[in-house]
Amino acid sequence: MTQPLDQFLVLPEELFLILGFAWQIIATWWWLILPFLFLGFLKKQYLFWLNERWYKKNVKPILLEIKMPRQVLRPLRAMDEVFAGIHAIHDVIDFREKWVEGLFQLSISCEIVSLGGKVHFYIRTPEFFRDIVESNIYSQYPDAEISLVDDYTKHIPQDIPNKEWDLFGCNFVFSGSDVYPIKTYSKFEDETQLEIHKERKIDPLAGLLEGMTTIGPGEQFWLQFIFKPIRDENPWRTRIRNEIDSITKRKKPEPSKSIIQEAAEIIISGQQKSKQAGPVFSGPSLIPGEIVKLDGLEEKISKFAFSCFIRFIYLGKREVFHKPKARFVFGFFKEISTENLGGIKIWKKTMTKVKSVFFWFLDKRRLYLRKRKIFRFYKMRVPPLFPNPGGTFVINTEEAATLFHIPSGLISSVSTVPRVGIKKGEAPLDLPIG
Repeated sequence: MTQPLDQFLVLPEELFLILGFAWQIIATWWWLILPFLFLGFLKKQYLFWLNERWYKKNVKPILLEIKMPRQVLRPLRAMDEVFAGIHAIHDVIDFREKWVEGLFQLSISCEIVSLGGKVHFYIRTPEFFRDIVESNIYSQYPDAEISLVDDYTKHIPQDIPNKEWDLFGCNFVFSGSDVYPIKTYSKFEDETQLEIHKERKIDPLAGLLEGMTTIGPGEQFWLQFIFKPIRDENPWRTRIRNEIDSITKRKKPEPSKSIIQEAAEIIISGQQKSKQAGPVFSGPSLIPGEIVKLDGLEEKISKFAFSCFIRFIYLGKREVFHKPKARFVFGFFKEISTENLGGIKIWKKTMTKVKSVFFWFLDKRRLYLRKRKIFRFYKMRVPPLFPNPGGTFVINTEEAATLFHIPSGLISSVSTVPRVGIKKGEAPLDLPIG
């Protein structure tokens, strides 16, 4: 005999009592529970407000232009030393400074810009770091000229894209794991010329600068590298060591036990577990590709590091704007990337290109908002996911020097790069006066 369906829907009386009791607790103490549910969000908003207040009160960003001499005979590793010195802007921030005062680690922005075909090298830095930046550049390039200039991003309409101007751009991310290095300047050596000229190398920036010279009147090309020094607060060294252990099949050491844990073992088992001496590690046989990876990992971990993100924008008046012209920047990043180690690639979700399958009727609006966002974030020099973390990767000083350095005088074809003509000097001390 079948039973009515409503008999199966009857809930036990005990369950009603439990639900009623739970509802009474929520109705009475909701004001105490609610903050814990939104604790993460509130903490993020508080820290953002605190950082913003401290930054506006204490930091004045300035833009420095670097003009190099006509003949740059210094090797590219000189810029490696510059970034090692600039790493000194790293600050150890304690609990009170972070959560009460609002301090956070500041960064510098190294930018290569083409304004109508004229290439400029800029460094945007907080004003109180100016001496550190200039002294490290002059120490390696004494003939360079560094001057304070206006921010070039303010010299064009601020509502781009509009009826007269358009833009194209994207952010870049690391291809694969950032524990591996990109192809650095030391790998660009021209082996056939080493006997003739020990410092002769293929400059990684050669193709990029050549492409920038094709930017014509009414067009601009902006490329920025943001470097924030990191130390122990970022576990990048641990990640590299774990990768090394993974390749060499080395067993990770067991964590050391506390005195309480050892005493508990003696009480429970009557004796302490003896540590078994394992076999002496001799290392497995490695194939050539693994050896190359290990060499790259050891090179990366041996130097100071930065948290980095990269962004570019090509913009121009609509009558001359031609988006394919900017694709030379993709070739530059392919030149410094490898398939077996590290590389840098386009971050497609940030590219100013929207083609939807289902919501195509929103594409035009989404594209406009994406262009506005990348234009605004470039001017602010903030990460791509700001104010949230993410979109950054770790590079060391050698990789940073590969991305941004004073180009060699051997790049003679790039005549639009401003260079120092006559070196300025001081008057002799014994010069007669009057």
